[in-house]
Order: sequence, then structure tokens, then C-alpha cells
Amino acid sequence: MSIEVVRASGIVIYRRVAQQLEYLLMQTAYGNHHWTPPKGHVDPGEDDWQTALRETQEEAGLVNGEHYVLDDDFKREVKYIVKDKPKVVVYYLAELKQELSSDKEDPVKMSDEHQAYKWLPIDQAIELVVFQTTSNLLQECHDYLSSN
Repeated sequence: MSIEVVRASGIVIYRRVAQQLEYLLMQTAYGNHHWTPPKGHVDPGEDDWQTALRETQEEAGLVNGEHYVLDDDFKREVKYIVKDKPKVVVYYLAELKQELSSDKEDPVKMSDEHQAYKWLPIDQAIELVVFQTTSNLLQECHDYLSSN
């Protein structure tokens, strides 16, 4: 008997504001209202990349190429247990286009799956998220961006 692994995918989106990196976090409208980058479950027939693009557009209203530019060298898998089932979330990394990186031009449009969103510097983003796996992911993104 094989164990069903739940798969999801998303994109960590960041922007540069006044020489500082800020990360997009969205607060779920369900459960404990945790904060997370846009992500969602892989639908039948989709691969991780297709899911990440679809979920980011559905949840945040952001479209690849129009609103953000993907970093081709960054891809991470985060593994954890949810409701006694293993879950794997694949994350990509993308930068909001510079011309959209001010609050007055903010292109984020939330779906009904979320009740709030914030752009936060790394220390505040890590403080806001409740899951260690998400904290680790954000720190890894920040370290990667700071070294490049």
C-alpha cells in the first residue's frame, strides 16, 4: 500500500523598495488564518510549475511576465505532515517588476481564499509566519538573494 503524498506549489514573490527586499505574504481566510506565500494544490494533469503559475494568478492576481520575473536558478521543496499525510510544496522565486514595486502601484488582487496580504522585510515576514518550514524557506530565499 502506497502512502498518498499531497503536492502543492507556489511562488515566493519579493520586491525591492528603498534598497530593501520585501516579501509577499497572504493571510488565509480559513483555519488558523496563517500567513504564506501564494501556493495551492497540484491539480490532475498539472506539473509543479503550472500549478505555481495558476495559484499565484488566482490567489494574488499576479501573472508571470506581466507582473513578475522568475529566477530560473531557484527551486525548493518543503516537506511536512498535514492531517497525518506527507505534503510536498515546491516553491519558485520571482521578483515583482520594478515599476510595480510601490504601494500606490501594488498589483496584488486577493482571492476569497485570503483576507489580507502584506509586503514585509525578512525579519517581519519570519516573525509573522507560524510554521517553521515557511520561516526556513523565507530565510533561504533571503540568503540566496543577498548572496547574488
